[in-house]
Amino acid sequence: QVQLVESGGGLVQPGGSLRLSCVASGFTFSSYAMSWYRQAPGKERELVAAITSNGGSANYADSVKGRFTISRDNAKNTVYLQMNSLKPEDTAMYYCNGQRRTPWGMMYDYWGQGTPVTVSS
Repeated sequence: QVQLVESGGGLVQPGGSLRLSCVASGFTFSSYAMSWYRQAPGKERELVAAITSNGGSANYADSVKGRFTISRDNAKNTVYLQMNSLKPEDTAMYYCNGQRRTPWGMMYDYWGQGTPVTVSS
């Protein structure tokens, strides 16, 4: 059974930091690119950060560049999102995503249930 379980969200003051974690099970984690998405109330889900299966490359939304860092530990089947200098506009539900496209074109796409982040004084 595939599972992605996020944790680490919560209430933080502007300028503060949080570290989100996502533990994966039920699939070969090291074969999947992993991403963090977020969805604020009344807005569409957006990509925050993504990392390749071996952790060799990452990319970020312009709005979080220089503040957020995505990383992974394939030995622990875990992907992280370190969030620094948080702003009220970072308030959202944060979702973990795992994705893999096979050589023959089949796409596997898994989602977690989300962890809430609220940035407020």
